[in-house]
Amino acid sequence: MRANEKTVIVHPDVVLVPYRTEHVAKYHEWMTSAELRELTASEPLTLEEEYEMQRKWQVDEDKLTFILLSGTSLDVQEGEDTLAPERLRALPMIGDVNLFLKGTPDENANRSRNEGEDEGEDDDTFEVEVEIMIAEPAYRRRGIAYTALQLLLSYATDPSSPAPLPIPKEKLVARIGDKNEPSIRLFEKLGFAVTKRVPVFEEVELRYVGANKTPWISGSVKTLLEEGA
Repeated sequence: MRANEKTVIVHPDVVLVPYRTEHVAKYHEWMTSAELRELTASEPLTLEEEYEMQRKWQVDEDKLTFILLSGTSLDVQEGEDTLAPERLRALPMIGDVNLFLKGTPDENANRSRNEGEDEGEDDDTFEVEVEIMIAEPAYRRRGIAYTALQLLLSYATDPSSPAPLPIPKEKLVARIGDKNEPSIRLFEKLGFAVTKRVPVFEEVELRYVGANKTPWISGSVKTLLEEGA
């Protein structure tokens, strides 16, 4: 999505950066794992196909993708609004997080919602599916997925985010394997609730219902500089 091609979201534990060509080789290495392909419902691709997919996702307006980097070694000074790609390359690449926009939002309803007016009829076919992958085993079960999802969802639902954002919170949905209890609990902690079970696909559907006890945390949004700037 062009909306985030220069956006970096910084947190002390994890940094969200746009999916760029420099990330493709590592992402392709991850996808040689049958376990990760099964968890993400992905088909094996050649390296050339991965590069083509990255180029496509960078411009598609229905996909918001960030690569996750470990943020523990990034020192950002107060008032620093830009980051050079060279600084980010030193950070370990650990996973990715995505939003998939499906259907067409009712722009009038979104405008009314942002202005605090009566929403009227909304487009029930529009939804935004949330996905996350922590690919590096050393970074799992450390709360990084929970933090990264909060950063993504806060950014994507913020009224100040660029078009085609923001996303109405009530349109957020996650589909998870029905035996993946850790992921189900993760999304429940974020305010989602199971709304449908689909035995034929062995998955559950969760939608945001505002059940989270605390608001999502937000990161510090920075601008990614051009290469060599």
